[in-house]
Amino acid sequence: MTRHIGIVACSAEGAALCYSTICVEGAHLLGPLAHPEVSLHSHSLADYMELIYRGDWDGVGELMLSSANKLANIGADFLICPDNTIHRALPYVLTRCQLPWLHIAEVVAAQAAERGFQRLGLTGTRWLVESDIYPVQLTARGLGYARPDSDECQEMNRIIMEELVCGIFKPEAVSYFQRVIARMKDAGCDGVILGCTEIPVVLNDSNSPLPTLDSTRLLARAALRRAL
Repeated sequence: MTRHIGIVACSAEGAALCYSTICVEGAHLLGPLAHPEVSLHSHSLADYMELIYRGDWDGVGELMLSSANKLANIGADFLICPDNTIHRALPYVLTRCQLPWLHIAEVVAAQAAERGFQRLGLTGTRWLVESDIYPVQLTARGLGYARPDSDECQEMNRIIMEELVCGIFKPEAVSYFQRVIARMKDAGCDGVILGCTEIPVVLNDSNSPLPTLDSTRLLARAALRRAL
């Protein structure tokens, strides 16, 4: 018996990558074509962004809780959210949700410590990199971190929200992320957190100036371990 994974989705590309990783890598563990039971629920990204743009994180939490309750009602045993940004609302959800969650930043920070990193660069939306989502988890493990500067933060946010979440993948976007990560390397970082679940669609160890921590796939693998 395996546990039923519930995915509280937000943006399509990241959720799709998380789901496909569970299914593909599940087969490596369970046998050809096999994977744990998976259910996914998503409100419209537009509904999330309306709340995020006005800073209503309790409202974001209500949307997440709505998805969580629907997944619980159809039998999910635990929940994951393959969207880094809306983890800002997770504390609101945890006190009201009947199911346990895997926290994406906790999963990534644990992997960073296991791999021996000392100082991680943060990438993601401006709401993510300005938050304490990753700093709390990294400092708890004695790890340092570096945020992008203001201009980098704004341009990464534009690329993510105008291109990546819409399935638009441009070479110029890859080049921009590479320049930001190269600067972080020069500033003493020895790894980089791909803290938007769409970034791993365009960036990985083969084209990044620093070793990457792929939040999407790491969360999917943690969910597989929990399901098994």
